[in-house]
Amino acid sequence: MTTERIRVLVDLDIHEGKFAEFEAIAKQMVAVSEQEPGTLLYKFYLSADRKHCRLAEGYTDQAAITAHFTGPAVQQFVPELVRFCSPTRMDIYGSPGPQVVAMVAAFGAHILSPWEGFDR
Repeated sequence: MTTERIRVLVDLDIHEGKFAEFEAIAKQMVAVSEQEPGTLLYKFYLSADRKHCRLAEGYTDQAAITAHFTGPAVQQFVPELVRFCSPTRMDIYGSPGPQVVAMVAAFGAHILSPWEGFDR
């Protein structure tokens, strides 16, 4: 298992008239993710019209992202969240490991492996 940091960006289109429901679940996801030891970043960014959202995530290593994807933020809250939004893109930067790769395949995630450069 690699110890390299992993980043995730997820773009979401919020369904018309469903922002309040989306917001309530997003806040629960943030609260749960904040308690995960290897989660460095978990932040929603919102367009001015509240129709588009980007979720930025950061993890210390494969173990941390695997714990997140097998924990309540993903297993419990993502199925609820997608009732009120549509994921349009998922990019993973780094090597998330085979378990996470299998889990994100259904979303058509783009996985970009480290190539050149540094991460401080």
